[in-house]
Amino acid sequence: MAGQSYEQRKTGTESAAEASKELKRKKRMKLVVYAAAFAIFQTIVILVFSLTVMRIKNPKFRLTSVTVEDLTAAPTPVSFNMKLSAQVAVKNTNFGHFKFDNTTIWSDYGGVGVGEAFVARGRSKARSTKKMNVTVELNSNNIPNNSSLESDIKAGFVALICHSKLSGKVQLMKLIKKKKSAEMSCAMLLNMETRVVQDINCQ
Repeated sequence: MAGQSYEQRKTGTESAAEASKELKRKKRMKLVVYAAAFAIFQTIVILVFSLTVMRIKNPKFRLTSVTVEDLTAAPTPVSFNMKLSAQVAVKNTNFGHFKFDNTTIWSDYGGVGVGEAFVARGRSKARSTKKMNVTVELNSNNIPNNSSLESDIKAGFVALICHSKLSGKVQLMKLIKKKKSAEMSCAMLLNMETRVVQDINCQ
C-alpha cells in the first residue's frame, strides 16, 4: 500500500508538473500572439498616419466669384476700362496650416496682360478654406490694334484669363515644414451688356 501510494503521489506530481509546463507554454504562446498583434497594429497605424496626416499636398488656389463694379467700353476706337471685385479661395486639405506669401493675380486677354490684383500674405488653417476679397483694375492699353477685341466688344463678350502662383509652407505639429505652392488658372467670360461675369472655369 505504501509503495502504491508513493507511485500515485509520483504520478500526480509528474502530472501536475506537466500541466504547469503546458500552462506556461500556453501563456508564452499568448504573449507571442499578443506581441505580434500589437506589432501589426502599430505598423497599420504608422502606415495610415503616413498616408494621411504626413502626406502633404499642394493647396488649391481658385477664383470663386467676380463682380463688375465699374465698366466703360467703346468699339471705336476699341478700348475698355473696368474694375472688378473678386473673391479668391485657398483650399488647404493638409493636417497642418499653410502660410503663404504675397502674390499677384495677373489678368490676360488674348495672351496680353490687361490688369493685376494684389493678394496679401496670410494663412489657411488645417483642413479649411481661406477666402479673400481682391480688387482687379483692367484696361486695354496694351492690346494691339490687330486683335479681335473690337469684334468681341461688338458681340458683347470678352474672354479673360486670370493666373497666379501662391508660394508658402505647410507646417505640421510645429516640427515639419515643407514648401508647397498653389497655382491658379481661371478662364471667365465677361458679358459687356449685362455687366455680369459668366462661366468661371478654374483648373
